[in-house]
Amino acid sequence: MIIGILGGTGKEGSGLAYRWALSGHTVVIGSRDAAKAAAGAAELNALLGGKATVRGTSNPDAALSDVVVLTVPFAAQLATAESVVAHLAGKILVDVTVPLAPPKVDRVQLPNGESAVVALQRALGQQVKVVSAFQNVSATHLKIAGHAVDCDVLVCGDDADARETVIGLAHDAGLRAWHAGVLANSIASEALTSVLIAINKRYKVAGSGLRITGVPGTPAK
Repeated sequence: MIIGILGGTGKEGSGLAYRWALSGHTVVIGSRDAAKAAAGAAELNALLGGKATVRGTSNPDAALSDVVVLTVPFAAQLATAESVVAHLAGKILVDVTVPLAPPKVDRVQLPNGESAVVALQRALGQQVKVVSAFQNVSATHLKIAGHAVDCDVLVCGDDADARETVIGLAHDAGLRAWHAGVLANSIASEALTSVLIAINKRYKVAGSGLRITGVPGTPAK
């Protein structure tokens, strides 16, 4: 699969890019600055031992991929997605956005009292299959090959098949993932990020996470 990551030069985007490239996917990281994306891709390919499976380019070019992942800050979420919407029709757009409001990032923020991902789906229209995932996964350990990230992924979306695809991608990145219901449920995942940041600050850790318990076995694709 070819995975395009908008804002892929950031910590979360580049961490996911590394994990997916390591598992055999072709990854295209995008940026408003194509040269910056190319430099980021070169760093990842070096980290991968010289295997050139990551390419850096502009956001519109990255949006031509099979699946597109949005990893930009909340302030750039809507503008970035709308700038490439012509390339998203019929595709899955995985939104990792969390509505943080610096400097108080450890305080839950819900713009207009709703999920930021739900608002994005409404703006893009139903021709784009928006799926919410990866908001609660700290980027701290993603670039360490073989490191078990101690955090589950909650996957929300109105299209069950699209959720299934994203759960598979989470597994490819070495993460446990769960069907967490419709896109509206993403409001909980988004809010939990600020809670985890508050825990990180209080207990002086870099990557607290969450685990789903009480379900027999491991989550299946």
